[in-house]
Amino acid sequence: MHSLSDYDFELPPELIAQTPLPQRSASRLLHIDGEQLVDRRFADIVDLLNPGDLLVFNDTRVLKARFFGVKETGGKVEVLVERVVDNRTVHAQVRASKSPPAGTRICLAEAFDVVVGERVGEFYTLVFPADVFELIEAHGRLPLPPYIEHDADAFDETRYQTVYAKHAGAVAAPTAGLHFDQALLQSLQQKGIGFAYVTLHVGAGTFQPVRSENLAEHKMHSEWYTIAEATVDAVRAAKAAGGKVVAVGTTSLRALESASQSGVLQAGSADTALFITPGYVFKTVDRLITNFHLPKSTLLMLVSAFAGYDCIRAAYAHAIAQRYRFFSYGDAMLLTYNV
Repeated sequence: MHSLSDYDFELPPELIAQTPLPQRSASRLLHIDGEQLVDRRFADIVDLLNPGDLLVFNDTRVLKARFFGVKETGGKVEVLVERVVDNRTVHAQVRASKSPPAGTRICLAEAFDVVVGERVGEFYTLVFPADVFELIEAHGRLPLPPYIEHDADAFDETRYQTVYAKHAGAVAAPTAGLHFDQALLQSLQQKGIGFAYVTLHVGAGTFQPVRSENLAEHKMHSEWYTIAEATVDAVRAAKAAGGKVVAVGTTSLRALESASQSGVLQAGSADTALFITPGYVFKTVDRLITNFHLPKSTLLMLVSAFAGYDCIRAAYAHAIAQRYRFFSYGDAMLLTYNV
């Protein structure tokens, strides 16, 4: 279970969801209940959680991080902002016929110039002429995942954000959260289910397949997260009262587990490159709501570590046979930690 080929599967292309459903909570939910696979609707999540349980959401907001531009020489450039460093500086992927050296000026979106700085690994430093967030929001394009075959439109700009998105900084949505609408959130609260939030700015690395057959050789992409003291208190209170900590998405789980490496959840901000594979002992999260993930992806390895490798293989085979919708705009699963 520690070889890349163990995490491959054949997915009919037509099961890759290209557009979201008209109603967020109308998606399907595959509930793994022991050895049973139960086909449900996502709105059934209200019945599957108990009063005193705590849902932990990732409240990151997706940036309009994609730009098209030209170098001073006239060469065309595509830029994908990966991380905002400060209010004038970003790290970005830059696609061009020739790698732009430091000092190169690039005109983005026919609106403003950025200056190329030093390389940081695979990324370029770009210096903006004014506030990064304002320029990105005004002139950038929403970066839909590479397997979605249309350009982002106004509907995507609404639906590729969670309804509780707050802190801008991600280049991909925490997609398990896309299934929640305000009516569903209200129903959950009325049942006595608690809410808490983490912020993890999802990077483009989330879509990158693992290429090393030996997983021990894989270098995990890093992402920035923040966990407030109020979230730590909410987790502690839920567990003390016998409730379950339910991560909404692998990004929420990754933040919680990254902040629990001492054995207990701690507040703070940090970069995480935590790579979760079978054998990992989860320290904070009891249940997980997640979408269906790409073959050979670190996220497929994570859910296999959480629910069990054989369990996930069976669940994915069932989902394909039952024509579930896959990936970012697709359907969801509810998993319980299999210790």
